[in-house]
Amino acid sequence: MPWVFVVIWSTGFVVARFGMPHAPPLSFLSTRYALSIVCFGVWIALSGASWPRGREQWLHLAVVGVFLQAGYLGGVWSAVKAGMGAGTAALIVGLQPVLTALWVTMQAPAPGGGDSGEILAAARVSPRQWLGLALGLAGLVLVVWRKLGVGEVSALSFSMASIALLSITIGTLYQKRYVRPCDVRTASSVQMFAALAVTLPFALLEREPMVMHPEFIGAMAWSVLGLTLGGSSLLYLLIQRGAATQVSSLMYLVPPCTALLAWLLFDEVFTVIMGLGLALTALGVALVTSPARRRID
Repeated sequence: MPWVFVVIWSTGFVVARFGMPHAPPLSFLSTRYALSIVCFGVWIALSGASWPRGREQWLHLAVVGVFLQAGYLGGVWSAVKAGMGAGTAALIVGLQPVLTALWVTMQAPAPGGGDSGEILAAARVSPRQWLGLALGLAGLVLVVWRKLGVGEVSALSFSMASIALLSITIGTLYQKRYVRPCDVRTASSVQMFAALAVTLPFALLEREPMVMHPEFIGAMAWSVLGLTLGGSSLLYLLIQRGAATQVSSLMYLVPPCTALLAWLLFDEVFTVIMGLGLALTALGVALVTSPARRRID
């Protein structure tokens, strides 16, 4: 499931390349959220999926939707639309595993603090995982380095990319801390409603029209069926089942996989250095996500 998620999530920049010329970012995302709600509604009606119990869980899911959908996607798309190169945006957002690990380390108390202390201490980032995070970041830099000069980094585009970085970091940690396990279809629907409620008012301020071009239609279809129903649902399940640092480290693999897809689909350059970066990133993620070996006395 993690590798399927990485491949699907990596197509996000490909979708942006197809869809961005034909629609403003927030209008595209608002339409995506609305269509996703319809698709999830049909899926829920046919399957009889149960809805989350209690107002508190609905509120927590809504908060996660605002951060992981409206904040993250809105920030990335707005940054690219404002002129930031995809490589630069990927590098900024790629700092998420480091921020997540720092937060987990600061929040985890020393062992021996009772049951809750033991649970949090188990989430601490080990030296091996710190090494993996460092290798993953180094590999990510190698992959996107040649693209850092593509596009203009302005105060606006940097602010939007930073919002995306903080949003996906906070959303991941918030879900892991507050959201109880529930059906991914109904949970995703609540998130989409919250994201639409936040994004739509800003989308109405955009003056650029949406053009029903075949590339726009294809990008929208994949955004809804592949990225939302597939990618976002897998992200929800991964966060629900895994440690925050391990799940976040998978984001290191997204830019290298995006570079591979761009090479296959658009004949963009993929150099030996980028291949080395991809291998280094994969090694880093393996160190972070693989279970620690236990000594047997």
